[in-house]
Amino acid sequence: MGGLLLAACAPERFLRSDEYLLDGVAIHTDDPKISVSQIEGFVRQHPNSRWFSLFKVPLGVYCISGTDSTRRVNRFFRRIGEAPVVYDSLQTERSRANIEAAVRNLGYLKATVGANHKDRHRKRKLAYSIEAGTCYFVDKISKQIDDPQVDSIVSAEEVRSLLRPGMPLDINKLNLERTRITSLLQSQGYYRFSKSYIHFEADTNVYNNLVNLTLKIPLYRERQGDSLVAHPRYHLRNISYLIDTDLASANSDSMHVDTMADNYRFVHKRRLSLRPSFLIAKTEMQPDELYSEPDVQTTYSNISQLSAVLGANVGMEPVENSTDSLDAVVSIMTAKKHALSAALEGTNTAGDFGAAVSLGYQNRNLFRRSALLGLKARGAFEAVKGLEGYSDQNYIEYSLQADLNFPEFMFPFLNRSFRRSAKAQSIASLMFDSQDRPEFHRRVLTAAWRYRWNRMNQQLQHRVDLIDLDYVFMPWISETFKNEYLIDNGNRNAVLRYNYENLFIMRWGYNFHFTSIPYTAQNTAYGQNAYSVRLGIETAGNLLYALSKGLSMQHSESRDAYTLFNIAYAQYVKFDFDFAQSFRIDDRNSLALHAALGAAFPYANSKVLPYEKRYFSGGANSVRGWSVRGLGPGSYSGSDGRVDFIRQTGDLKLDLSAEWRTHLFWKIDGAAFVDAGNIWTFRDYPEQPGGQFRFDTFWKQIAVAYGLGLRLNFSYFILRLDGGMKAINPAHESGRFHYPIIHPKFGRDFQLHFAVGMPF
Repeated sequence: MGGLLLAACAPERFLRSDEYLLDGVAIHTDDPKISVSQIEGFVRQHPNSRWFSLFKVPLGVYCISGTDSTRRVNRFFRRIGEAPVVYDSLQTERSRANIEAAVRNLGYLKATVGANHKDRHRKRKLAYSIEAGTCYFVDKISKQIDDPQVDSIVSAEEVRSLLRPGMPLDINKLNLERTRITSLLQSQGYYRFSKSYIHFEADTNVYNNLVNLTLKIPLYRERQGDSLVAHPRYHLRNISYLIDTDLASANSDSMHVDTMADNYRFVHKRRLSLRPSFLIAKTEMQPDELYSEPDVQTTYSNISQLSAVLGANVGMEPVENSTDSLDAVVSIMTAKKHALSAALEGTNTAGDFGAAVSLGYQNRNLFRRSALLGLKARGAFEAVKGLEGYSDQNYIEYSLQADLNFPEFMFPFLNRSFRRSAKAQSIASLMFDSQDRPEFHRRVLTAAWRYRWNRMNQQLQHRVDLIDLDYVFMPWISETFKNEYLIDNGNRNAVLRYNYENLFIMRWGYNFHFTSIPYTAQNTAYGQNAYSVRLGIETAGNLLYALSKGLSMQHSESRDAYTLFNIAYAQYVKFDFDFAQSFRIDDRNSLALHAALGAAFPYANSKVLPYEKRYFSGGANSVRGWSVRGLGPGSYSGSDGRVDFIRQTGDLKLDLSAEWRTHLFWKIDGAAFVDAGNIWTFRDYPEQPGGQFRFDTFWKQIAVAYGLGLRLNFSYFILRLDGGMKAINPAHESGRFHYPIIHPKFGRDFQLHFAVGMPF
């Protein structure tokens, strides 16, 4: 595509007679230990960008424009395209010097870099050649710290040092060590300490390529000309909270000042909106303790993330006539306590159109502890068409939901240090949902108590569902639906029938999520090298089953299960694993890989997994050549090619994806992907022929799809459009229909998906 555009309109016509188009940049090194990918960042001028690292489409779009820049159409193509990159000798020399400095910083103190080019038809290819020379290594490491107290603190943490004898003389490592020591001292009361006090002296006059390294930290000098003294070490004296006011008006007659334990002051205009004890619990800093920069940052994070807080700041004020005391000032701007919301939406279920309306209310500061209370009511209506044998042709749904979110652990027996170190939420939720369809009426009541907490700058997140109760009640099922789907003397509809019976689920679950990118850095760069891991496990029915067996409770012979209040309860175990890795190719291209495995096994009191816990495949976040719930299980497919939402579910799921992502122009990104996967059942259900997982055949039932996608990327949210084509279809065991990649048919094999957010 890009080649066709460039062939139709060569970029050379935009160049002066003495100019060259920069057509390529390469870096060569005579030492394989030097990572070229790390050095590429020091190149100041790059050739025109390529879509998928292949096609110079943006340059081709620019070349469509004419030389008359006053014409609107020409300005349009220039705006969405990319101007030719003209070779710049000054930028080349700066890049050469940057690369040389970067290589020397790696320990190659005598490295040299040359720049050469080759020209062809007004196009110039540039190559930087690195002659690394000898790499210098650290032989001995010593310290020269003039302040004895600082020396003892640094020495006590020497085991954490990044410097080791035998390491290359890497200036980058030395800078990281300076940062580590600075953070260490700032956490031990040294409020005024900075990296500028830390120096390294390298003695290269040893022998061969060895270096003696000396870490130096001189005494403190506040101003030029002052005497050298020990580095001042600060304690906190008082902590003041300014609620909806500022420091300048803190002593005004209109302000209220509350004092607690002599060291805490609360300055506010009206009734104090947040409880003092709650704010103190969210404050990591403590009076009479040493100043600690990590405690300051944790305090800021804890308070600024409260639902009752619109903005926050934490500052330090040196105490007058004191050389070792600070007053902490926490400024808080509160948000509006109450909020109302309303939404109107259109619905479309298999061609049946309808509308829904929802109303919501939030109280952001319940109990004056920033507890968030959310209430939501939703109603929906659809006119259902084409159902024969049913008297009512409408679908009506309404639901009521209440959530209460506490920004702290509401759990006894937790030690104080853990409560303070983890950013936690305790969540209580209650929901009632009523669905009236022509075929049946369904009621769902759920109640849950959950904990969420994170650590390590939100890189590590945990969630515990301490208890989650679900009660499904079917008050009415039409005779037509019973006769067509549920009544079956051959027991071929066990899966379908199980999902239309009254059911009780009492479950417990734990989820773990780790990402290598700190939360504050996510979505700030395109295609970072990063990975994420998710693990989840949940179980249901074990406690009830133990009680049923121990107390010899009623066992229903017709359902072959124990019941609670004449309602069968589900018993199963479920495990989920998800891994995603992205590799940055350059500043416009990245490769993303994804693998997910899920398994859920019903046992003891259950022969079938509840519908809400079963897996499905296909759709915008799975194998994108199939529609939602349109794939599997195994080689099973819905009758006449139609999706069977109940039967096309399973107990085991495998998802594999590889996606090349590229930035196109403006906020538009593109993607080329290959997906693979399927679902299976552990048991052999007659109504799902070919759906059972078998080690000798499952690999033949892995579906494969390929396709292209567009993303409208606003960083904080992404709109996505993906088009997938079937490549291998397990619904057909062999022949041309098993390999639609060889015999593609657009109307049969293509699926279009619209979604919000990335697929993984």
